[in-house]
Amino acid sequence: MTPVLIAGGSPVGLATALELAHHGVPSLVVEPREEVSWLRPRAKTTSARSMELFRRWGVAATIRERAPLPVAWSDEAVFVTGLLGQEITRFDRCFGLDLAGDDRAAEPGQQVSQPLVEQMLREAVHASPHARLLTGRRVTGMREDAFGVSVTLDSAEVIRASYVVGCDGSRSVTREAIGARYLGRADSRPNLNIVFRAPGLAERVPFGPAVHYWVLHPSQPGLAGRLDLEETWWCIAQGVTSGDPLEIIRNLARASLDVEVLATDPWTARMLLVDRYSSERIFLAGDSAHQNPPWGGHGFTTGIGDAVNLGWKLAAVINGWAPRSLTATYALERRPIAERTIAEAARNMATLAPELSHPRLDSPSVRQSVAEAVQRAKDSEFHSLDLVLGYTYDGSPIVSGDGARLPHRWLGPGDSLYDHLGPEFTILGREVDGFVKAAADEGVPLTSYDDGLPGLRLVRPDQHVAWSGPDDSHALEILRMAISRAPSTSAGPSPSA
Repeated sequence: MTPVLIAGGSPVGLATALELAHHGVPSLVVEPREEVSWLRPRAKTTSARSMELFRRWGVAATIRERAPLPVAWSDEAVFVTGLLGQEITRFDRCFGLDLAGDDRAAEPGQQVSQPLVEQMLREAVHASPHARLLTGRRVTGMREDAFGVSVTLDSAEVIRASYVVGCDGSRSVTREAIGARYLGRADSRPNLNIVFRAPGLAERVPFGPAVHYWVLHPSQPGLAGRLDLEETWWCIAQGVTSGDPLEIIRNLARASLDVEVLATDPWTARMLLVDRYSSERIFLAGDSAHQNPPWGGHGFTTGIGDAVNLGWKLAAVINGWAPRSLTATYALERRPIAERTIAEAARNMATLAPELSHPRLDSPSVRQSVAEAVQRAKDSEFHSLDLVLGYTYDGSPIVSGDGARLPHRWLGPGDSLYDHLGPEFTILGREVDGFVKAAADEGVPLTSYDDGLPGLRLVRPDQHVAWSGPDDSHALEILRMAISRAPSTSAGPSPSA
């Protein structure tokens, strides 16, 4: 029997496999696509939080090495009258791209297309002794019983798995299998993604490097950016789903260009969240559980967060040191994060390029007025570290306190505090004998590390703080709380005391 079958080899599905492998748990990823879809880049920036999690698996450095745009390329978003027009205003320090060496994060964000990240994750899965990727096959159905899940593939082959994770997107077979349904709405405004090659365009753009350029000209509002330092670009035309892509690109540039259109992809933003995340043995992650507009770049981050949260909990249960009740906390912790992410992205979407465009952008006074409107409307979209790094699991039954991510700091050049955390739980502080004994008694893998700070902090495998306090006097009950194990009959004061 396969311990975990993952339906869908999206970045979220691959991340789930790598998180399970991080804890020594085998998995099988079933993905219909033989190859990565390179001409549908979708996400173009990977957040600082996702890069921190990739660092745990040893793939962050590889992604940076292969990313066509180095992290130092730019952290700015520029609003313009056209790609070859005039500047209106700009933002710097966007998307955590400026965090290299900053104590706030172990990794800065990275400009890199989603297909490249997906390819790197595929390679990491292939290299893993625990994870396996089966391409060219599709999950078509599943039936759950008390002992596992029978998963049917399109070849009529049936695979038995102890657990299933559905990362199979908007048309999820997994979602149907547990009777979950999306709640929410779609935006009425259409969009068209275009990937194109434009020789010499970069040299003609007068604004310097940028994460992307927002074009506010009413003839064709939208945004564009570079996929590499050669000739490949992407753009999103807002307000259209069809038309001549060459004309659209030239309207965004406000000039005639020599362009080769490589791909087009029409889409509509959706604000959707499932009413339930799981049954007893089947779980949803990523787009199969939630969809949000791309403005702010949070969808990819949320999916990777799902993979890590669910992955360590499933691994703890499968490896025998946590009860199955631990997996019930996945939905309790992750659904509120998805709900907040959808709300933030919807707020960002309320004011896009069409709403900010103006027919008289040739007037300096109009450009000044539009610049002020842009600064008011879009600042939170580019500066959202409170959501990316600051989300908490406040209210979860397996944390005492707010369940925030462990505050990061550098201990020396290239030496992150996070690098000293163990693969499972870690107790930070000096006087930790009580936790070490409790972990041994309960069979919970625990790493101890003296971080030089007063007091103690119990850190979960996902780098969130399960508990902090002055001493280890209630270590057993705190540890039991953190893994969803019932208190012992000799329970002392509450772990939060």
